Amino acid sequence: MCLCHGSLYPDHDLIPSRYLTRVGDIEVMVISDGAVGVPAEGLGINVDPAERDATLRSKFLPEVVDWGMNVIVIRSGGRTILVDAGTGSEMPQSTRTGRLALRLKAAGIEPGSVTDVIATHLHMDHIGGLLDERLRSHMRPDLRIHASAIDLEFFKSPDFSHNTFGGLQDIIRSSSQKFLDAYQSELRPFTKEFQVAPGVVVTHTGGHTPGHSVVRVSSRGERLTFAGDALVPLGIECPEWQNGFDHEPEEATRVRVGLLREAAESGELFMASHLSFPALGRVAVDGNAYRYVPATWAY
Repeated sequence: MCLCHGSLYPDHDLIPSRYLTRVGDIEVMVISDGAVGVPAEGLGINVDPAERDATLRSKFLPEVVDWGMNVIVIRSGGRTILVDAGTGSEMPQSTRTGRLALRLKAAGIEPGSVTDVIATHLHMDHIGGLLDERLRSHMRPDLRIHASAIDLEFFKSPDFSHNTFGGLQDIIRSSSQKFLDAYQSELRPFTKEFQVAPGVVVTHTGGHTPGHSVVRVSSRGERLTFAGDALVPLGIECPEWQNGFDHEPEEATRVRVGLLREAAESGELFMASHLSFPALGRVAVDGNAYRYVPATWAY
């Protein structure tokens, strides 16, 4: 709950947390699971700290940067697809995340209506909601969860040797193990690419995690790419910056630059998990880098 000007309202009444758009004939709703503050030192780990801090100041970003927690619900071909599921209760130190169950309800989406889930990867802020009893207890028995076979295998015994992951290794490890144990029968592994519904395709990219994937939506000549964690705040303006939460930092950079180049050439809608809600925009070339052009809000 949130106290504002002496009145008490549910936070979803005060803060925009759902946004509906269409890609051709396909309905896409962006839903915010909240936000989490991440120390800026987790960004640009391969650049000089003074350069990183100067860039952050030029963008009016503080030392702790809010990362949005965005998921999407897609309706196509009679299927209702949840892409990622937020944190649930898997980040106990955060009081501003884990709101997906509340916000699905506010959007009129019953958990039992979800036919498919796509997990872009198995970090706790993307699968934690599926461990939340407010969702889990209402999910349908024939739910299908699509995840990269590479990630499913990797997270049986994840390797954190490339960086510190902000000290979250234990939470990442425990939440992924709980997820694998809880949803063995619902998992539908794919290798390179899989069409979940008409015009909805999940594609393995690697980089952020070995099995990280993106979701592409296309209908009637229109396109949208949900890039998951292929980029985080400042990832568009500074695509060469490596992120402290990438399992394969150099590969993640290659993937990120490739996705941005593709989006700039196509002019498609483009979004990612941790950009500011509703995170919908387009990518334009800006010298040797790129810039983000937010989509016009459809009032």
